[in-house]
Amino acid sequence: DRRRFEDFSYEQRFAAAIIPAGSLQLITETDGAIHFLRRIRDHLLPEGRLIFDLDPIDAFLSPAGSSSVRSWTTPDGSLLTLQEMQEEVDYVQQTTTSHLRYDLWVNGRLQESEHQLFRLRWWGVTEMKFVLKEAGFTDIAVCGNYTYGRTPQQRDHVITFEALRSG
Repeated sequence: DRRRFEDFSYEQRFAAAIIPAGSLQLITETDGAIHFLRRIRDHLLPEGRLIFDLDPIDAFLSPAGSSSVRSWTTPDGSLLTLQEMQEEVDYVQQTTTSHLRYDLWVNGRLQESEHQLFRLRWWGVTEMKFVLKEAGFTDIAVCGNYTYGRTPQQRDHVITFEALRSG
């Protein structure tokens, strides 16, 4: 069952919703983000909290054609590699499109590969505050590098938002 962010529904309400690792950036359209955040709000109890992280803009601004490789060793000694090649940076739409290649290596031999086109949107702090207000959230707090109460700064690696469902 594949669901989109914008389509989820639950019978129950929650005291908090946490969206980890910049996942909100997968929603690339402003209207889609507002719709999704309204659905989250509707699934929160009164005074419920939404908490999520965004990557700062400099995490997105590698030039088209640039690439990076990361790797991890699994507990059984296999090697996982992730190669990311930036295909497009759209400064007007505030999106990046990358080609991702995941490889599984066992005993130095390639066992499996997966490919994915990966699109993300970067959001400015002020812009996201407006989106949250439009979605019906209040008491919006923003902090940098997981230091509650500290205003985000230029070199922060993560920006965290916390917003309240009033009433």
